Amino acid sequence: MLFVSESAKNKIAELILLEAQPESTFVRVSVSGGGCSGLSYRMDFDNKLKEDDQEFEDKGIKLVTDLRSFLYIANTTLDFSDGLNGKGFHFVNPNASRTCSCGESFAV
Repeated sequence: MLFVSESAKNKIAELILLEAQPESTFVRVSVSGGGCSGLSYRMDFDNKLKEDDQEFEDKGIKLVTDLRSFLYIANTTLDFSDGLNGKGFHFVNPNASRTCSCGESFAV
């Protein structure tokens, strides 16, 4: 399962309204090699499912990830912060053994 915090839900809903087809838009989350800790998160809006996609819904937000990425981010929560220490989306991943200081990459 993938989860969305209340603050991320609100920001995603706001951003989806700006999309051309908001009713079919979902959040695609993936993991790729790179970053200072070895693996990096990626988050995009999408509206086309792929064959190996895993679909989840939390708080009315549809999250989609490919099967390989899901192995690294199972039970992860997508969060959003707009505080003084940084603004933007970040991932709270219980599978990460370490993360870089900026939170953009991780290792398992």
